[in-house]
Amino acid sequence: MKALLIGGTGQISMAITKKLVKDGWEVFLLNRGSRNAELPEGIHSIVADINDEAAVLAAIEGQSFDCVCEFIGFTVPQVERDVRLFRGRTGQYIYISSASAYHKPVRSPFITEGTTLANPYWQYSRNKIACEDYLMRCYREEGFPVTIVRPSHTYDERHIPLGVHGKKGFWQVIKRMMEGKPVIIQGDGTSLWTLTFNTDFAIGYTGLMGNRHAIGEAFQITSDESLTWNQIYETIADALGVTLHPYYVASAFLADVGPEYDYTGSLIGDKSNTVIFDNAKLKSLVPQMTTHVPFHEGVRIALNYVLAHPECQVEDPEFDAWCDRVIAGMESLKQSLC
Repeated sequence: MKALLIGGTGQISMAITKKLVKDGWEVFLLNRGSRNAELPEGIHSIVADINDEAAVLAAIEGQSFDCVCEFIGFTVPQVERDVRLFRGRTGQYIYISSASAYHKPVRSPFITEGTTLANPYWQYSRNKIACEDYLMRCYREEGFPVTIVRPSHTYDERHIPLGVHGKKGFWQVIKRMMEGKPVIIQGDGTSLWTLTFNTDFAIGYTGLMGNRHAIGEAFQITSDESLTWNQIYETIADALGVTLHPYYVASAFLADVGPEYDYTGSLIGDKSNTVIFDNAKLKSLVPQMTTHVPFHEGVRIALNYVLAHPECQVEDPEFDAWCDRVIAGMESLKQSLC
């Protein structure tokens, strides 16, 4: 079996690339070559910009693929480009959408692939919905062999999943934990969330590749484990060997006072909602899909890697100061109301 991955070295896709090689696929990666040194042997690298259609067409001239996997398509023009490039050149095109596309505010916490897609709070999610609509129209009208995949919060060894963080990522929050400083958690920390380690996600994803029953269908791929945000942050603190000092702030307030961090989209449109994913549809095609790496194990894998690799420890003093201002302002407000 022959696969072309557009990207293939990211937070979700690196584990898929490695598993495909292990499973005996012939793997081609189309990207700019930024993380290729970490790839297993046997990868065919096509170093090109996917937006340069002429260069991509020249690179794949005369070739066809059992599966083309798109990991970096975020807007309709990008998937329109893909349809032009791979129409007649692939037996399956798998598009990574997002579980954030499901209806917000949630009408039910139990999410299936049939849950309505609508997110008025986050443009990112609306773009994904529009991409899905376009691709499924191509399937219905011309038989373009699309499969839609909706991940939720998927992480790898380089990333610690959080609810509230700054533009530079997770590290400043981890640093605050280690320094004994209060850490902002959205709401009261009791909403349920699902975190999936990327090697588990890869099992579900690769199980859909080359599967004729997946054509024209959408699948969500997540862990079966649901945790409250309190449990998530407590598990991180336990893995660090520190005491968690949570500071609870309403998501709507965070969105108002931190517009530069887009908490309207990432919290109100996503992480502040309790969601429980029903993966029965995926498991009907990929019965081996289950949670092999629960969060208490996955977060230790990630922390061990991050603490051993200083390049992952990107400090964010602006976000740190913002957290201090928000907490100080909330404490002042409490005093004034007493």
